[in-house]
Amino acid sequence: MRTAICSGSFDPITLGHLDIIRRAAGCFDKVFVCVSPNAEKRDQMFTPEQKLALVRAAVAELPNVEAELFNGLLADFAAQHGAGVIVRGVRNTSDFDLEYQMALINKGIRGDLETVFFPAAAEYQHFSSSMAREMIRYHQPLEKYLPGEILPLVREMRKEGNTHEQR
Repeated sequence: MRTAICSGSFDPITLGHLDIIRRAAGCFDKVFVCVSPNAEKRDQMFTPEQKLALVRAAVAELPNVEAELFNGLLADFAAQHGAGVIVRGVRNTSDFDLEYQMALINKGIRGDLETVFFPAAAEYQHFSSSMAREMIRYHQPLEKYLPGEILPLVREMRKEGNTHEQR
């Protein structure tokens, strides 16, 4: 069985993220989505548990995809799940440069761990979670940016005032 990992902070998961996860699900027998709290990123909107709930809602229709929270090294998560591949989406050369460095680090930690890069689909190249958070903050339409399955959850989380930025 070929198992892959798609990882990220997913604050929130976007249509671009979901496109990469779907494509990975078509290439591998099992895909684990590793939701990382990533405390180093500034301006986070959602708690780790909220991010996980959003990712799980977005991937619910994909039978070979599971999502989990993990606060550690991605190479360790991959080892725990028997994964030999990390899938990373890249939008541009800047993304590639950063992801390539991470691939080398992960390979140094675990020599049998490969990283494959999926280029972002043209319609999602300008997407980012940062941009999505701005759209959410300013109550803009979200249908073009976020998976439809998570829109009610995002609106409810914002209305309840239970997001990171509102604490």
